[in-house]
Amino acid sequence: MKWRKWLGDYGLFCVTMLVLIAIWQWVIQKGMIPSFILPSPSQIYVSFMENHRQLINVHLPATVEEVGIGFLLSVAGGVMIGVIMYVSKTAEKIFYPFLVISQTIPLVAVSPVFMMWFGYSVWSKVAIIVLTAIFPIVISTFDGLKTVDPAYLNLFRTMGASRWDIFRKLSVPMALPQFLSGLKLSVVYCVSGAAIGEWLGATAGLGFFSKRMSGYLQSDAVFSAVFLLAAFGMGLFLLIYGMEKGLLKNRTKI
Repeated sequence: MKWRKWLGDYGLFCVTMLVLIAIWQWVIQKGMIPSFILPSPSQIYVSFMENHRQLINVHLPATVEEVGIGFLLSVAGGVMIGVIMYVSKTAEKIFYPFLVISQTIPLVAVSPVFMMWFGYSVWSKVAIIVLTAIFPIVISTFDGLKTVDPAYLNLFRTMGASRWDIFRKLSVPMALPQFLSGLKLSVVYCVSGAAIGEWLGATAGLGFFSKRMSGYLQSDAVFSAVFLLAAFGMGLFLLIYGMEKGLLKNRTKI
């Protein structure tokens, strides 16, 4: 049955989470850690209920917009660059070093530049997201296309298949598992990139809310935004994970 399979897959995680939450609540109630440093789960829940209207109606939609635009641009640009690198050795030699360099630059250092260019608009956060999330898309696309079995490649060429046919019917299906793995990483990076961008400069968003509440020393409100952000990221990851299972299950076997 489906529920038994679900319990087998996620039951241990759920039980572990409940135990950790119970220990967390007990530690705070016993005063082992001051609640202004680490609020209890019950305090976080109360704070969320007090702020849920602005969190869900104002700040969450802003973060969703930034993540949505940034993710789509990352996927489109990442796939395009990955394919170009696969097709052209010259492009690989040009793009690969720049991609590696882009991941060595601290976001905190480059974010003010985006703020100067785009102000507090959505595009400053989108730029940070793309810088963060495009790398796993490019690498997974490029590496996935390179994993084509030479035996299959020779077979297609022997059968007179064109380069387009080989790419469409052989390279893409073989690259799909790695690409989807990169997609799962990228969508999580999008959420963290949006939070960093909002923390450094925004007028709305979960990262902006958590920064504002930290200035008021309301750690319970900060944690309520953080947990909502984590739930949003987990939801996106599970969405891609479900899509991955469906695509790989129905993938044409060579």
